[in-house]
Amino acid sequence: MLGSFQTSQLRIEVDATQQVITESILHPMQLGKWLPSGKFPSGSMPEQLHSGFEFTTHIGPLSIHHQVDVASANSLRLLLSQGIDGFHEWYWGEGWVQSRLEGISLLPLSLGQTASLFSLRQHLKSKQS
Repeated sequence: MLGSFQTSQLRIEVDATQQVITESILHPMQLGKWLPSGKFPSGSMPEQLHSGFEFTTHIGPLSIHHQVDVASANSLRLLLSQGIDGFHEWYWGEGWVQSRLEGISLLPLSLGQTASLFSLRQHLKSKQS
């Protein structure tokens, strides 16, 4: 894999319950509304992400393969390959979301992670209105 090793951890406060956050992260229909690279393969996504499920997204010409390693009521761990070799972990609870990303890539991972968290915050704010 070409690129450099990158690691980033971010935690934000959000005005949302754990249940609303869970639905926004684990349900692909909701995830696709706020995730900047949320263009999922049509017709092949489950109602809720579960361990063992695999899918591929694209950022420009780069493909990123995702394998769901853990999916629970307050966490999601994705193993990444192709455009990013590493993992992305999400943890959440009442009023907060934390993201940890490690991998080798040519992409600026911390920039994408920051954009994703702010996009999630906006999505959750719009759901509360």
